Parts: sequence; structure tokens; C-alpha cells
Amino acid sequence: ARPSKARPRGEASPAGVDQFTARTDSSSAGQYFYYYGLLMHQQGMLADTVRTGTYQRAMLENHVDFTGKVVLDVGAGTGILSAFAVMAGARHVYAVEASGMATHCERLMRANGMASKVTVINKKVEECSSADLPEAVDVIVSEPMGVLLVSERMLESYIYARKFLKPGGLMMPTTGTMYVAPFTDYALFAEQAGKASFWHQDHFFGLDLSALAEQARDGYFSQPVVDAFPADMLVKRVKGRGAWATHRIDFRTATCEDLAEIHIPFESTVSAPTHVHGVACWFDVLFDGAQNKVVLTTAPDAPTTHWYQVRCLLKKPTFVGAGQVLVGSVHLRVHSRQSYFIDVELFEKGAAEKSTNRLDLKDPLFRPSSWVPATDQCPS
Repeated sequence: ARPSKARPRGEASPAGVDQFTARTDSSSAGQYFYYYGLLMHQQGMLADTVRTGTYQRAMLENHVDFTGKVVLDVGAGTGILSAFAVMAGARHVYAVEASGMATHCERLMRANGMASKVTVINKKVEECSSADLPEAVDVIVSEPMGVLLVSERMLESYIYARKFLKPGGLMMPTTGTMYVAPFTDYALFAEQAGKASFWHQDHFFGLDLSALAEQARDGYFSQPVVDAFPADMLVKRVKGRGAWATHRIDFRTATCEDLAEIHIPFESTVSAPTHVHGVACWFDVLFDGAQNKVVLTTAPDAPTTHWYQVRCLLKKPTFVGAGQVLVGSVHLRVHSRQSYFIDVELFEKGAAEKSTNRLDLKDPLFRPSSWVPATDQCPS
């Protein structure tokens, strides 16, 4: 069944229902909090040393932003960011965690002598009131990024939490930027097309499966591919390298409406003839502290993280010649299962035919790869 539509932009939540509940399919929410309530899944995030190490560096190297300050940790999980805030000199931390992980968070804070400085609140931030947070906070910390930055829609909870922030208070991370670029990968395209070829069998235990072949192909190509890939797979332009376009979100000022639909167009002249198989996407976030600016990136030429990169395949590759202009766009639209539909479009400028595809970021293909960048190591 097609998922129910997200609440239209500008429409208020029903009386007595918090914003998270109003925007989220109940079965999706249940699976989400169950998943993050398990230590094995928390371990996967903690063990991402690029992620965890960059957060610690961003907070400790900006200790003046935390010393003697009150901090709100949104989606605290095990409480690792709350602990970093205490290490950086915070006077008190309110750790808001809606899943069952809140119990483990309390235990970890007690075991590390931080219980007197960290108050764990087992609620969604959208459910919190002044009774839970009796004072305005100076800093909000969170790790709200999902695959392609926006998946899981936790950014909306991070933005909502600003209601507890003092005027001029600090958001860590401060901004997020999405990057897109067309790519060439014959092997990946063949891999997905090969899976769909199963359904072309006309005598499978006496049954002709081919009536479902087109639907099967659509299904495989509707999955965004989450993996790591070498940056030289990105289509090269006459001018510039890397990303063809960006979209920046300022967490200090962005609204949930700003996140409901995101459109990223691009256009550039190609330097060599190639088949284009889709659009690659990645992101970074900036910690804009008083002492240092620290960046956590998921770019294909940077150390690999548990977010990897995302590639959106076209069902039909498009060919572009040297010196020709390639035009395209990535359009994201929220849905109630805590993710986004992605519409991709690519065409050679002036050509009548366009190559398009619709994908669902809720249903990605996680594709572990043996390839990692040569620089893959924990940042110093």
C-alpha cells in the first residue's frame, strides 16, 4: 500500500498531539524507537570513529561555548554527547531520549560520575515542557543526521528544540550541506538490472514469471544505493571538480516547512563522453564554535562513515558527449514513514528525451563495499 501523505505544510497538528506523532506513521515510529533502543545499533554509531571523534573534537575544541553553560542533548542515545558536554565544562545537561535507551544512558552517566550533571528525560523533545526543562539552554547538541542528511526526519526534532534555546544560543551542529553530482558506474547498473532479470524466466517450475518483470525492475531501481565509491566515478566537468550543486540548511533558522520539499538543480558542461547512470549524493555538517570551525563530512574522497554516500540510479542511463551540457535535478519530498521520495531527472541540454526515476529513501539498498578511500582513518 502507498504510505499515507505527510501533513500538508502549514497545517497545525491536532489538539493534544505532539508534532512528531502528527507527522509520523505509527508503525514507522514504533520500529524507529525499538531500533534505537538496542545497544547493538548504538554500538554501530559509536564505533564510527570519524563520527564520534569529530563530535568530541568539535565540542572540546570549543570548550568556551560549554563552560558553565546549560546544554540540551536531543536524541541523546547512550549519552555520549552529554558526556562530551560535561567534559567541555557544561554546568548541566538535559539529555532527551525517547527510546528505551534512556535507561542505559542513566546507567552510563552514573557509572562515569556524571549523574549529578546530566538529567535524562525519557520523552520525545516534542513532548517536553518547562516542567522537564525548567531553564532555557545555552547550547543544543544532537546527532540528527540520517542517510543523505535528511532521512529519518530527526532534523525536524532538532529544529523544534530551538524553543528551549536562549536567544543567540548555539546549535551544534550549526549547518548542514547536501551535495549532488552525476556518476558513471557500469557495474552497479548491471548488478541491479541483473537482479531484475530473474523475473524474465518463462518456465520457473512450470510458471511464466515475466508478467512481473517490469514491476520487479521498477522495485530494484527505486532503491537508493548506500555505499562507498571512488570520487573518480563522478562525471567530470570542463570547469570544477566534485559536487555539481549544493543545498545548505541553517539549523539556527530553518523551519520544518523548509525541509518538506528540497529541490537541487544542476547544469554543467561535460569534459569527456560518458554514460551517466544516476546521481550521487553526500553531505557535511559544520560545527561553528567560538574557537574553531569543525566539519564532519561524508564525501566520497574523505574517510568513510556509517552514513556512506547515496546513489540514485536511473532506470535508463543517458549518454552525454564531450562539450555537451548535462542538465538535471534532485527533488526530495517528505512522507510520513520518516523519510523522503526522491525524483531524479537527467538530460542533455537540447535533447527531447529525459531520463527520470523515483526512489524511496525509506527503502535503501545497503551495499557493503571493500573499497575505501586511501585516507580512511580516524581524524586527528
